[in-house]
Amino acid sequence: MKYLARRAVRALLLLFGVSALCFLFTEMAPGNFYDEMRLNPQISAATLATLQARYGLNQPLVNRYARWTASVAHGDFGYSLAYNAPVSPLLWARAKNTLLLTSFATLLTWLVGLPVGVWSATSRGKVVDRVIGAGSSFLISIPEIVMALALLALAVRSRFVPVGGMMSLGFDDLSGWEKARDVFQHLLLPVSILVLGGVAMVERHVRTSVIEVLDSPCIQAAKALGISRTRLLFRHVLPLAANPAISLFGFSLAGLLGGSLLVEVVTGWPGLGPLILEATMSRDLYVVIGAVMLSAVFMLAGNLVADLLLLAFDPRIRAGEANAA
Repeated sequence: MKYLARRAVRALLLLFGVSALCFLFTEMAPGNFYDEMRLNPQISAATLATLQARYGLNQPLVNRYARWTASVAHGDFGYSLAYNAPVSPLLWARAKNTLLLTSFATLLTWLVGLPVGVWSATSRGKVVDRVIGAGSSFLISIPEIVMALALLALAVRSRFVPVGGMMSLGFDDLSGWEKARDVFQHLLLPVSILVLGGVAMVERHVRTSVIEVLDSPCIQAAKALGISRTRLLFRHVLPLAANPAISLFGFSLAGLLGGSLLVEVVTGWPGLGPLILEATMSRDLYVVIGAVMLSAVFMLAGNLVADLLLLAFDPRIRAGEANAA
């Protein structure tokens, strides 16, 4: 509990810093939501001044930040000027789609990357290791935006999977199984982009961790005692190599979440990515800040899960936490 309390305090301080920087950067950015209205001669300057005063945009930065902080304490993230609605419902409706995409991508990335990395490490120097290494190097060298556009063009030409949105027309008329199948088909393209971008990184790190353990003196001594290859791998090597992989899990989750925002925009998946882009283009201040804050919360949650897994699997960390307490 003390460990969780310390992590919670650090997370709150980090979120405070992120929110302050968001307000500072948006203040430095030129223009605001009502700039386009000023070009309309039918809208008077008095009307614009009234609107700005209603939403507090004419107040100093410190006052607006304090007002927004008070709204967050009440479970809100301000008010959207473009949607004329509270920000929280807009964010949660899109956040569920982003979490669905990121969860599937994370699961598939580790289901593929973990065994491939172990296979490559145990086949070091062989043809399999070289082929896997060449493939991972190729995937790492391709920018995510290029991979997204290439797979999008392939999907459009082949029509193998539906492109754009989260569901097809007539979705409400489908049965429960058909609805799940339709959402899964729309999920295939963005998930494939994220998995191809993340599996190479996971494979490389897992391979390095396993090779480092295989070359350690304790494993070499276990080999000399005649322990079988399978037992040596599953009883000794993998538990020792788990710590770097668990630490990588938190970073990969944060990376997949950040990458999913770009992939959502390219593939038309209705998540936080398109919402952030639309709000940025329209200068919808509180939607941008709320979406950035929610993304930061998701990343902190991923790192917290990785830390808790390390705490559960590594007795050395538990002993260190007990001594620190």
